[in-house]
Formats: sequence, structure tokens, C-alpha cells
Amino acid sequence: MNPQSDTMPESPADSQVIAPRAMLATRPMYWSVRRELWENRSIYIAPLVVAAVALLGFFVSTMHLPDRRRAVLLLDPARQQAAIEKPYDIVAMLLMANALIVGVFYCLDALHGERRDRSILFWKSLPVSDLTAVLSKASIPILVLPPLTFVITVATQLIMLVVSTSILLAHGLATTPGTAWSPLEQSLILLYGLVALALWHAPLYGWLLLVSSWARRATFLWAVLPLLLISALEKIALGSMHFASLLAHRLMGHVPLAFAVSDDNRIHSLTQLTPGTFLSSSGLWVGLAFAAAFLAIAVRMRRLGGPI
Repeated sequence: MNPQSDTMPESPADSQVIAPRAMLATRPMYWSVRRELWENRSIYIAPLVVAAVALLGFFVSTMHLPDRRRAVLLLDPARQQAAIEKPYDIVAMLLMANALIVGVFYCLDALHGERRDRSILFWKSLPVSDLTAVLSKASIPILVLPPLTFVITVATQLIMLVVSTSILLAHGLATTPGTAWSPLEQSLILLYGLVALALWHAPLYGWLLLVSSWARRATFLWAVLPLLLISALEKIALGSMHFASLLAHRLMGHVPLAFAVSDDNRIHSLTQLTPGTFLSSSGLWVGLAFAAAFLAIAVRMRRLGGPI
């Protein structure tokens, strides 16, 4: 009787079956993403701080809320709605801007930081592939930050709605923010906008991760200077600014594709969402292709790279 028969696979084919099952059980992608959240607390602390500051400013502004509401009720319905929605829109814009800033600086340090503090030697000793490591880092700005920003933004706006409604009712004002600001509708618009923004900025995050994978220092300069030099060279040599326009389009060019913006440059209705136009735009898919290429190079650079 062979004592190893109960523990060893009977053939190489059996070992090939067991290995994927073991990887599935350990869930390397899941724990890699969890590790990023543990090691980078600014991912969730920064939006909480922004939300707290926004709420503080809102609480101070409620001192004169009844007087402002009486003045607003004298306006036409369209301007009433714009005035009532303005504080909620400001909070949403602040938190969306925070998500972009956090995503940019996270990507710049994601692969560079582990080489700088030599922790890459430890992570390379674990059974986690370079592809899994890079994809887990890319998932933070594209897959984690949008829902996190959405939850914090909606919670902040609901607190504002409850507080302002209570104050207005206490002063005998029948018109409350709920009559002009719809939490459900605006939350759906916000969620759609965050998803569209994350997809549109995917090549930006891919480029920053690529720079982070090879730059030895000053990752921000290495990420920005080549783009500025190309723009300057085009301007000097050809007298055009096509590359600079392309970069500007990559930052905010998704808005006219994802939304049918009204004449007053506001998005306040679900009827203004145009997902078909956005998903069928060549700019989106070309950008995603560049993002995939940047990430593939970043995986290669991490595989070949070491501590600095």
C-alpha cells in the first residue's frame, strides 16, 4: 500500500485541476484589492473629510435658509428648481472631483511605492501574479472609487435634505427641497455619471500606472512632462494644438456624449441620460484600448522591475 496515494494526485492532469481550485479558494484578486484598501486609507478617508466639510458649510448656511427660500419662491419654476438643487449639486461635484484627485495620486504611487519601500520583494514571493497585482490596483479608481463616492454623496445629500426640510417646516414653509429635488432620480443620475466618468478616464489611470511601474522618482513630473512636451513641440513645429485638445477632450469630453445637457448647462432629469450614444462612441472604446495597452506594459514592467 502506497502511503502517498491519498495525498498525491494520480496524474499531471489531476494537478492541473487542483491548482485552479486552490487559486479560486484563496481568491487572490479579492485579497489584493482588500490589501490596497488597507494600505491606502486615503481612498475612503478623503471623501469622508470632503463630505464632513461640505456638511459643516451647509449647516452654517442654514442660519439664513428660511429667508433664502422665501426669495427663491418668488422666482419662476425653472429658476426655483435650479436654486434648490444647487447645494446638492455642489456636494456631488466636490466628491466627484475628490474621486478624480484620489485616483490620480493613488495610481502614481501604486507601483512606485512598493518598489521604493522594497515591499515588492515580499509581494513577489507570494503566489500572486503580476497581472493580478496590477489589475487589483487599476480596479481601485475604476471599480472601487465610483461606488464609494456614490454612497458617501447620497448619504451626505440625504442628511442635507432632512435638515433643510426640518428647518423649513419649522418656519411654516410648505415648499420643501423634496418638491424640487428628487433623491431617487438624482441618485440614479449621479451613479450613471460616476460610471461614465470612470470608463472615460480609464486610459488616464492606465497611463499613470504605467509611469508608476518604471519611474524611479518624481512620478508626477514623468506623467505630465511628456504630454506637455508633445503639445509644445506640435505648437512650435506645426502651429496646431491637436494633442492638447485631445487631452482636454479626455478629461471632460464624456459629458456631451453621456448627457443631453440643457441650455442652462444642467443635468436634472433621467431623460437627459444618453447611454446609447456614450457606449457607441469611438472615443470610449479607443480609450479603453489604450488603457488595456498601458496596463499590459505596466504588468511587463512590474515583472521585470525590482526595488529602487
